[in-house]
Amino acid sequence: MANNNGGIIGATNNTSFGKCTVTLKTSTGSFTTQPGTRLITSVVVAGGGGGGTDWGAGGGGGGLRILESKSVGGCTSVPVTVGGGGAGAPGAVGTSGDDSNIILCSTTYTSAGGGGGAFGPVGAGVNGGSGGGGSQNNAPGAATGGTGNTPPTTPSQGNDGAPSKPGSPVPGNQGSGGGGGHGAAAVVSPAGGTGGTGGTGTDVSPYFPGATIPNSGVYAGGGGGSTSPTAGAGGPGGGGAGAATYPAAGTVGTTNTGGGGGGSGGPNGATGGPGVVITKELTKASGVWSMKSQFQNKQAGTWPITPITVDFLIVAGGGGSANDLGGGAGAGGARHSYGIPGQTPIAALPGTYPVVIGGGGTAACSGADTNTPGVDSVFYCTTATGGGAGAYQNGPGRSACNQGYPGGSGGGGTGNGPYPAGAPGGTGNAGCYSPVEGYPGGLGGFTSGNFSGGGGGGAAEVGADGTDAGSGNGGRGGVGITSCITGSPVSYAGGGGGSGEDIAGAASPCGTGGAGGRPAPVGGPPVGTVGTVNTGGGAGGGATGVGAAGGPGVVVTRLPGPTTVAVTPCTNTVTTLPGPAGACKVAKFTVTGTLTIS
Repeated sequence: MANNNGGIIGATNNTSFGKCTVTLKTSTGSFTTQPGTRLITSVVVAGGGGGGTDWGAGGGGGGLRILESKSVGGCTSVPVTVGGGGAGAPGAVGTSGDDSNIILCSTTYTSAGGGGGAFGPVGAGVNGGSGGGGSQNNAPGAATGGTGNTPPTTPSQGNDGAPSKPGSPVPGNQGSGGGGGHGAAAVVSPAGGTGGTGGTGTDVSPYFPGATIPNSGVYAGGGGGSTSPTAGAGGPGGGGAGAATYPAAGTVGTTNTGGGGGGSGGPNGATGGPGVVITKELTKASGVWSMKSQFQNKQAGTWPITPITVDFLIVAGGGGSANDLGGGAGAGGARHSYGIPGQTPIAALPGTYPVVIGGGGTAACSGADTNTPGVDSVFYCTTATGGGAGAYQNGPGRSACNQGYPGGSGGGGTGNGPYPAGAPGGTGNAGCYSPVEGYPGGLGGFTSGNFSGGGGGGAAEVGADGTDAGSGNGGRGGVGITSCITGSPVSYAGGGGGSGEDIAGAASPCGTGGAGGRPAPVGGPPVGTVGTVNTGGGAGGGATGVGAAGGPGVVVTRLPGPTTVAVTPCTNTVTTLPGPAGACKVAKFTVTGTLTIS
C-alpha cells in the first residue's frame, strides 16, 4: 500500500546523536546536552519521607519516574531539581520528602516526595510518592498506611505504606508498618512485636549500563517500622531500618537514593535519603523511516553517522586593567585538545555551528573603577571564561576592593587597602574545568608606602607577586600556553604585568599579555600595555592616567583533510596544512561567526 512514507508503512521516529552521555545530578542545578541530542531518557527520584518517632513507622520512598525517549534540544541547558529527604521531626510524624523534577522542552516532570512515617500516638501514615507506614497503637483496629502514587502518575511513581499490626486484643502485641517503595508496597507486620518491612525499591541500572551511579542504581525503597523486640528492615533501594529498642533512632535513608527513613523507638526521628536525577542522551534511529525523514535528519545533522573528529583551541578575551598602580589583568581562559593529555577532541556531526569570540575587557578611566573582565568564547557547547580584571587602589569614585577579580585566569591584586602585605589576586579556572583553563593572579606589594600591582594569571602559570623592592616592583604576568594546532607554535593567554612605582611588571614570557606601567617622570610609560589581539592576553596594570584593554579571544579548529570546511564571515579563515600534517583543515576565528563541516 503506497503512502507518503515512500511505500513503506511504519511509525515516523526521531533521530538522536547524544553519544550515550550519562549525567548524574545529586543536587539542584542544570546540565547542557550534546549538540546532536534530540532524545533523552531520565530517571527522577524524589527525597524519601522521614521516619516517625515514639515507636513510629517507616517513611515512604520518594516517587520514582522513568521518562523514556523524551524530546530535548541539542546544546540546551536542562534545569534539574533534586529533592531533599524529609526530616524525622522530634516527637512527631515524619516530614515528607521534597519533590524532584526535570524540565524538558518547557514541560516539567515531577516525582513527589515520599510520605512521612506515622508518629506513635498519631496512627496514619502520610501520602506521597510512596506512602509512609501506619504506627503501632493499642486501638482495636490497625492504623492505615499513607497512599502512594500521590499525586497520581502513569506509570505509577510509588506504592502504599503498610498499616500497623493492631494491639488488640493483647496490648503490646502491636507493630508499626513500613513505608512503601517504588517497586512494591510495604509488608504488613507478620506478627505482634515485629515491625513491618519497607517496600522494595526499583533497579534502574539497566537504563545506564556501565555508568557509576549511587547505590548500584537501586532507588526509592521504604523505611522499616519500629517495634520491640524485632524491628522492620528497610526496603532495598536505600530504605532505613526501624529501631528495636527505646529510645533508639531508626536508620536514615541512604543518600541520593530517595530511601525512606526508618521508624524510631524514641523521640528522635530518622531522615529520609535525598533524591537523584540521572539522564542518558540517546543515540538512536530505530524503527521504519521514510526517505524524506532520513534526508531531513541528515540535512539537520541528527542522523546517527560517524562523527568528525575536531581538535580545538578556545581562548576567551583577556581582562582589562585599572590605573593608579593597578594589578595586571588575567588572561582569558584557554581550553584546547590538540596534543593535550586528558582533553578529548570534539566528535561533531556534519552541520553548521556557531562560534563566539569573546572581546577583551575594557580599560579603567582615570578616577573610576570601570575596567571590566574579558568576555567568554564558546564553540560546540565548550566555553572558555573571560579573564579577570586587574585590581585598583582606593580613590574617589572607586569601591574599596583591592583584590584581583576572578576569571579564566585571575587579575592581579594591588598594594593599597586593608592588607598588610598587599591584596591577593583573583582566582583562576572560574569554569572549574579539568584540565584547568587558567591560574590565579599575583599578590600586590605594599610595605612602608611602596606600592606595586601583582601580575595577572596566565593559562599555564600563576601571576607573579608584586614586591616592595626599591619603591615597588610590579609582578610579571603569568605564562600562557603554546599550541601547534595551526601547524606551527603560537602563544596564547598570557597574563598582564602589574604596575610598579620603581619597576613595572613584565608581560607574560609568551608575549601575549601586556606589560605594566610605571609613573612618569620616573621612566614610564605610565599606561599599561594592551593584551595582544586575538590571543586572550591580559592587559598590563596602569600606573597613572588610564588602564589598558585586554586582548580579544580566538577559536581555532583542526579537522581531517577529507572534511569540507566553510566559515563566516570572510574575516575568519580556512587553511590546508601541507603534507606531513595530512592535509588537515584549520579554521581560525577572530570574530564571531559560524563553522560548517561536511
